[in-house]
Amino acid sequence: MLNKPVGHVFTAEPHEACAPSQRLHLILLGVENVARSCQFYQALGWQKSPTGNDGFVKFNLGGYALCLIARDALALDAGFTAPAGTGFAKQTGADFSGIALIYLARRAEEVPQILAKAVEAGGTLIKPATRTHWGVAGYFKDPDGHLFEVDYEDAWVFDAGHHLVVDQVN
Repeated sequence: MLNKPVGHVFTAEPHEACAPSQRLHLILLGVENVARSCQFYQALGWQKSPTGNDGFVKFNLGGYALCLIARDALALDAGFTAPAGTGFAKQTGADFSGIALIYLARRAEEVPQILAKAVEAGGTLIKPATRTHWGVAGYFKDPDGHLFEVDYEDAWVFDAGHHLVVDQVN
């Protein structure tokens, strides 16, 4: 899958749908000013992970991470036309909350399969599994409108129990 060009869309047949393990890896907050938000969390006493950067800040929460990214960049990545709104509208892609919960897949092939399982379970596909600069990712909303990303990237490091090792990258 990673040999496909950026923007290539992947699908899974219904019989290929698979459930993610029962965990989340990232809480992604779309913020107006990444540096200002980073300073806020640091002022709370939180230590910034050395594996982030100025546009994508990570705080290790013990097996998962709170991440900060520009709100407009998150909206664009998820396929929303504007970075405004409450995010709780149930219509497909109509409203953007600025928050995404992220499940990191173990293999690129799992991304379309997990998205298919989410749709099968009653979720709404927002963005199909798509080749990105970093890997393969797609988005769905749960029945209450909460945004989830399913992502695979070679850079993430996990322990034996599939918990994220926040302060390491491949």
